[in-house]
Amino acid sequence: MKIRVGIGQFHDLTEERLRFAQQIGTTSLQMNNPKLPGDARWEEADVRALVDKVEAYGLKFEAIENVPVHFYDKVMTGAAGRDEQIENYIATMRAVARAGIPVLGYHFMPNSVWTTNQAAPTRGGALARQFDMAVVDTLADDVDAMRGFTPTMLRRQSAMPVFAKDGPVITEEQMWANYDYFIKAVIPVAEDEGLRLALHPDDPPVPMLGGVARLFYRPWGFKHALELAGGSSSWALDLCLGCCSEMPGGAVNVREMIEYFGPRGAIAYIHFRDVQGTVPNFTECFIGDGNYDPAEAMVLLARNGFDGFLLDDHVPKMDGDSDWNHRGRAHAIGYMQGLLRMGDYLGMNK
Repeated sequence: MKIRVGIGQFHDLTEERLRFAQQIGTTSLQMNNPKLPGDARWEEADVRALVDKVEAYGLKFEAIENVPVHFYDKVMTGAAGRDEQIENYIATMRAVARAGIPVLGYHFMPNSVWTTNQAAPTRGGALARQFDMAVVDTLADDVDAMRGFTPTMLRRQSAMPVFAKDGPVITEEQMWANYDYFIKAVIPVAEDEGLRLALHPDDPPVPMLGGVARLFYRPWGFKHALELAGGSSSWALDLCLGCCSEMPGGAVNVREMIEYFGPRGAIAYIHFRDVQGTVPNFTECFIGDGNYDPAEAMVLLARNGFDGFLLDDHVPKMDGDSDWNHRGRAHAIGYMQGLLRMGDYLGMNK
């Protein structure tokens, strides 16, 4: 298949979003943690209803990214009850695969994505997400203050507790043991079902946040994870170029990840976004304004065998934009479509 552009990163499948996909010229669609029935797992019939709705608009449902964190929080932390959660996760995997969706994305961040400012200024006064470790360090001992932060201060995309600096600690060794336990349980099922499990990098990519170690904050972690999965073709990446760009070294990580995992066929799909700066302080930005060259990244993807789809992921909020940032997404999608069309013209996307 050829590289293609999709829309996604929403929880509700509305007719307006489906029409937007048609109008902007995309053929692929992804959903992030769709709102479905079930307190611990999803059922095939509910997932199939989403697929049928997407296909009725002539679109391909390419992937679901993320289940609710409470579906597998004990798995990530190694807490009692993780085996039951794994069994339910396996049931969800089967539901997704049998409904006709080939990719299920996931992360392994027990306390999820952290943001210190949702309205940092970027080009032309557009508003973008920012992370500044200094803000976290300043308030890390004040758990109550952190829980009471507004979205423009510190946002965590889960209901997991914040651990204070002197509170519970989950070490990197423990987290690797938890990941190993999880991946060895689910990969055989993914292989049986023809499903690809797509791992998202840690965001922000730092070794620890709130007393919880992170695993996927540097290229080595992903290589090790592939080894733990036995090199299975069902293990893959939801390769967020923005997260890679956030790592120390910026564009160097983007190149390394594409050149290592692309030839191995281990990239399921791409979050095509970027940032200015790297940890401990970075701000998201428009494509083309960040650390890496988007044209170079597209060429590297094509040359290294990538044949999945691209998503915008996060985009700056432009003046007059919607809650879902339609204007920012239209810009990002059009930018990617232009790069792909030039690649077609030059014979790089076959």
